Amino acid sequence: MKTELEQVLPAEIEKRSFEIITEELGEKKLLPGTELIVKRCIHTSADFDYADNLVFSDGVVEKAVQAIRSGASIVTDTQMAKAGINKKKLAEYGGQVYCFMSDEDVAEAAGKNGTTRAAASMDKAAEMYRASAHDPSEEGMRKDSPGLIFAIGNAPTALVRLYELIQEGKLQPELIIAVPVGFVNVVQSKEMILELKDTPSIVARGRKGGSNIAACICNALLYMMK
Repeated sequence: MKTELEQVLPAEIEKRSFEIITEELGEKKLLPGTELIVKRCIHTSADFDYADNLVFSDGVVEKAVQAIRSGASIVTDTQMAKAGINKKKLAEYGGQVYCFMSDEDVAEAAGKNGTTRAAASMDKAAEMYRASAHDPSEEGMRKDSPGLIFAIGNAPTALVRLYELIQEGKLQPELIIAVPVGFVNVVQSKEMILELKDTPSIVARGRKGGSNIAACICNALLYMMK
């Protein structure tokens, strides 16, 4: 039996998808300036819950765009998220995408310290941050040093370690995208990030998220660049 399908050219599929998302959102009010991020998360997942569970800290979109424009790099906790982020677009502003999960030194550190690789990879990112931000001629960190954006879509232990590093004064992220998916410590680790009032964040409250959501939020920010 032949099924009647709407005839849509490949180039028009994304455009039509966003039209459907907008139609189905109806009168739903989204925080001004975050609409593209929310709609891209829905487009990626076909899950309209993101219209309610995404939490944006004050001025986070503007701060994130400025960080990217200033050359910030992105650190993620999965190779899948790294593969999904538009590295060419980020490179236009001087940034790179890193994932340290497969690095031998990260595996060794995790084994030695009894932590997860995700937590150890956050330590490596913090070391890279301190190395790039330290000015030998002055005490402390350079204000003009490109910062780091963290896009966490899988490991709650990465968020917990980020929280600790920030509290210890060892790291000052430009943005934390906290969207791990799952059941164990996922909700709690996201709430910890929301407690960091001085750290810009985009958090998917609850159990939902994933590497694809982490990547699509990064890409939404990149597509908002002018």
